[in-house]
Amino acid sequence: MDSDVDIAPPHESGGSGRTLSRGPDGVAGADESGGLRTAARVAVQALVAGAPVVLLGGVALVLGPDITTALDDRAVAAWRTVFTAIVIQGVPFLLLGTVVSATISAFVPAWVFTRVLPRNPALAVPVAGAAGAVLPGCECASVPVAGSLMRRGVAPAAALAFLLSAPAINPIVLVATYVAFPGNPWMVAARLIASLLTSVAMGWLWIRAGREEWLRLPKGPVGHAPGASRAEEFRVSLQHDFLHAGGFLVVGAAAAATFNVAVPHSVLRLFSDSLWLSLPMLGLLAVVLAVCSEADAFVAASLTGFSPTARLAFMVVGPMVDLKLIALQSGTFGRAFAVRFSSATWLVAVACSALVGWWLL
Repeated sequence: MDSDVDIAPPHESGGSGRTLSRGPDGVAGADESGGLRTAARVAVQALVAGAPVVLLGGVALVLGPDITTALDDRAVAAWRTVFTAIVIQGVPFLLLGTVVSATISAFVPAWVFTRVLPRNPALAVPVAGAAGAVLPGCECASVPVAGSLMRRGVAPAAALAFLLSAPAINPIVLVATYVAFPGNPWMVAARLIASLLTSVAMGWLWIRAGREEWLRLPKGPVGHAPGASRAEEFRVSLQHDFLHAGGFLVVGAAAAATFNVAVPHSVLRLFSDSLWLSLPMLGLLAVVLAVCSEADAFVAASLTGFSPTARLAFMVVGPMVDLKLIALQSGTFGRAFAVRFSSATWLVAVACSALVGWWLL
């Protein structure tokens, strides 16, 4: 029996429940509007991304001759020299550190660290501090290694003690100190004791006063992912750590070069006559010069106007707190951690240098 009810095809609806009407050509109207929105979004993104390029290009065209002339200035040439020297000094050891970090991440099982280090964090701190003597690298190398240790479950206090001691008491640094101060083995002993004392004290201080919210645990590959080869894990971890830390090394090197050129050397001589002023002064100088720990002993030896204890402070503070290291720590562990930890480390390092210098020097 015929029915008077018209049977019409159901309306098409999108995932959101909205009714889609089709035009004469069979293309959904919503698809057309979606395409327009996508095109508009791409155009806006292109404008945002291209604006800085256009701006910098315009500046280069207008100020190009002035910039070229400025590059020939002696101060700018000195800045380039210092910046390049810091980066060239730091990159090989940064690469060494990331290789060690990637090796730990890909090839060393997590149970190794739990067996080597005591379970009690207070006991693990001095063991980790003493273990810093086995890594022949500078402060650039210690940051990615410490980050890898934390990712593998090592207590942050122990990893931080290792971070501070590794660039200060390894054999290369101690041999360089002996060569820089011939006939003065007590300077080598003072540097070893003061640096190890500082690293252990900071590890214990973190256990006592550190807070979890201050420390952003480093992200990155942790190794032994299911289905991935050890070689692939090593490559991924090496690429992540090196590229991440390398950018902050460049930022720190630029800051150190700027200070080195901007502050006249005559200002430094105002503090050399006072022991209590020369000690923090050389501690601050170590922060801003950012000399690699393998070379800072020769810089300290050249500062003959300062007392041996002040020069010891320069060598103890430098591998633990400098501009490039603060930048590396900020990028790896977070700015809140870097500000607090670097400030406390500087104070403890200066105090330990004064104590050990009074005792041995």
